[in-house]
Amino acid sequence: MLPDDKLSMDSNMAKFELPPLPYPYNALEPQISEETMHFHHDKHHKAYVDKLNELIEGTEYEKMTLEEIVQKSEGPVFNNAAQVWNHTFFFETLSPNPKQRPQGALAEAIDRDFGSLDQLAAQLKQAGVGQFGSGWAWLVKDSFGKLTVKATPNAVNPLKEGEKAILTIDVWEHAYYIDYRNRRPDFLSAAWERIDWNIVEKRYNGQ
Repeated sequence: MLPDDKLSMDSNMAKFELPPLPYPYNALEPQISEETMHFHHDKHHKAYVDKLNELIEGTEYEKMTLEEIVQKSEGPVFNNAAQVWNHTFFFETLSPNPKQRPQGALAEAIDRDFGSLDQLAAQLKQAGVGQFGSGWAWLVKDSFGKLTVKATPNAVNPLKEGEKAILTIDVWEHAYYIDYRNRRPDFLSAAWERIDWNIVEKRYNGQ
């Protein structure tokens, strides 16, 4: 499921609102601190929402859904819309009480396309570590159900490229620097422990 339904828009003001976190700020500790979550959500995520509202006012994008804006826009509008989408998707991927392993069709697809869950974890970590500068590491499903791992720079996401994301980890420095300083690999390992496979399964199954 894409996070668009979590981003409410005031029908009179045609403005997006910052979606609340789906858990308390300290719920992901010790992997991700309360301080990081306050900065990440209340400062960075909110800034993208506010800037997007400013940029789309009086434009063709004003009445579009967030998903439509990401798919159709370029430049600053795209950058901010995509970052709103990406962050909502990322926060919803994590959980204080995550399902630890995938089951069913997703588990079968992971074994088929990566060999094992451990191999997927290794590839996703490598994608995040290898992303030069800011960006995202993704698990993507194509129209045939095949899974691939990819990294994207800055705000770029699979939705823009006509693909379906089912999992992401944010590798912008603001996602981890308070807790891990420059140790991005450690953050990727920690974030993996908070992935809720129940959510990822629902996305894979089109729910």
